[in-house]
Amino acid sequence: MKATHLASMISTLNSVAMGESHADIVLKNCKLVNVYTREIIPDTHVAIKKDRIAYVGKDATHTVGKKTAVIDLENKYIAPGFVDPHIHIDQYLIPSELAKKSLLCGTTALFSDPIDIVSVCGYRGFHEFVKMTNNLPLRVFHVIPGGLPVDRKFSHAKTMSATEQKKAFNLENVVGLGEVFSWTKVTTRDPYTIQTLSTILKNDGIINGHTAGASDKKLNAYIASGIFSCHEPIDYDQLMERLRLGMWVMMREGSIRRDLDKIIPNVLSHKTYFDRLMFCTDGVTPKDIAEFGLIDHCIRKATTLGMDVIDAITIASKNCYEYYGMSKDCGGIAPGKLADIVVLDNLENIKPNKVFVGGRLVIAHGNLVSKITTSTIPNWLTKTMKTRKFTEKDFIIKSRNNSEQALVIKLDTEIITRKDQEELEVRDGNVTASQEKDVWKVVAIDRTYGSGKYTTAFLKNFGANIGAFGCTQSFHENDMMIIGSNEKDIAFVANNLTKMGGGMLAAKNGNIICKLDLPVAGLISKASFEKILPEYEAIDSKIVDAGCKFKNPHLIPLFLPFLALPEIRILYSGVVDVKNRTYLKVINR
Repeated sequence: MKATHLASMISTLNSVAMGESHADIVLKNCKLVNVYTREIIPDTHVAIKKDRIAYVGKDATHTVGKKTAVIDLENKYIAPGFVDPHIHIDQYLIPSELAKKSLLCGTTALFSDPIDIVSVCGYRGFHEFVKMTNNLPLRVFHVIPGGLPVDRKFSHAKTMSATEQKKAFNLENVVGLGEVFSWTKVTTRDPYTIQTLSTILKNDGIINGHTAGASDKKLNAYIASGIFSCHEPIDYDQLMERLRLGMWVMMREGSIRRDLDKIIPNVLSHKTYFDRLMFCTDGVTPKDIAEFGLIDHCIRKATTLGMDVIDAITIASKNCYEYYGMSKDCGGIAPGKLADIVVLDNLENIKPNKVFVGGRLVIAHGNLVSKITTSTIPNWLTKTMKTRKFTEKDFIIKSRNNSEQALVIKLDTEIITRKDQEELEVRDGNVTASQEKDVWKVVAIDRTYGSGKYTTAFLKNFGANIGAFGCTQSFHENDMMIIGSNEKDIAFVANNLTKMGGGMLAAKNGNIICKLDLPVAGLISKASFEKILPEYEAIDSKIVDAGCKFKNPHLIPLFLPFLALPEIRILYSGVVDVKNRTYLKVINR
């Protein structure tokens, strides 16, 4: 959503505040949640002109004219719109569908890090994604992905050149650099990384951080390089180490991790300052949006853990805009600010009754009342599956022996892996998966460049009684990842994912068990939230029902290529020992 510039509005707002001209909207009989003074002010009136607030006080009748819409809120609460300061929105839902759900949850601004759309489509994808969010009735700001490549030695994700980064930074609503999660590239002063940081800082951009595993001198060096936030602290000690060094901390409560339980009680008991704390989701699945919500859930969770609701709302609004240097425009309900306002029946369930964005009513009585237009998706963005047709012979691992000692990727969780070994049977010259030992074949296929390259290896601890499960979204290489008990079903899943244009699919004996089409860059659906939700839920539920050992099996192929986590990963180019930065042999010969 495009905003007026305050400089162009000062005479108009001044005139309305003085009663010399009239407001477009007046909200009366409100209980104002004041994030500047930590109080609730009853009997408040708010006068709005165009997209900004002109007057906040006890009586706005002097701003009312014949064309002014006066809305009696009947002593409901008003709070500034909620903000997610770090979210990956290039997953599952088209931006227009995410916008609907965000607004229904009172989240009026998203700070998007579209790292996966870039890893598949480069600058062209980033530019298109920014365009897709420009005309939505909420504020979407973007950062240039700062995590690509994850590891220059192994990563094959598409990135932006220095010239493309400069072009991207000049696009509307692009505010800086996204999470720089390979922090070793900062502490070792990788020339390209340092140049990128320098360029962003010279242009007054913000740089988001990712400091999991960094401490002491390494953390100091990272922060001294101009990176002032992190969303990775998972407990109070990690949070405090960063706050003490002047960082802002985004407390994460999303689909990948939920950290508020370990942080909020300690923040409260130690009486830690809240002024550099924010909430973020880091990304939310359709299932979690339906079950929990977005930043509204963070507020509810924080208050359940003992935080005062005004403090929680302040963390969810004012603090975010102060971090991004936008506090003169957003973050509170006050004269001059953009009129992003959430109306709440009470402060217990934080369920928006009405939502205004820039003075425009978008939610009324808990329902969407603003038309949200879906941008036309260019044809090239739905044709990113550059793979050939596979047969079961492609996934044979040849051997002349009766058995082989094989390297296996052992799942400790859906996300964390470690190296292991298994003795595997050879049948008809093929080293096979073993249902008895819960060892599966796992395949990473290049689906971006059309090279035809792929790697077949072994995975342990998946546990489901299915033929194969595959996904075209994987952090942040976006290889096609397939876990299979047999080569025939692996080929079946690979070929069907290509036909779909991308997505997730599970099969057994050549029959589809469940699937979710994600044809936009192989990452995002074109369908409505209501259609996606049951299909998405079926992926996990049916694989879990089939015996998978993990609650969220969809996360497994997403993280199998992720080079920023221990211990062993798989890409189409090979199996990687992350710590030692070496390729590993699948069969020990």
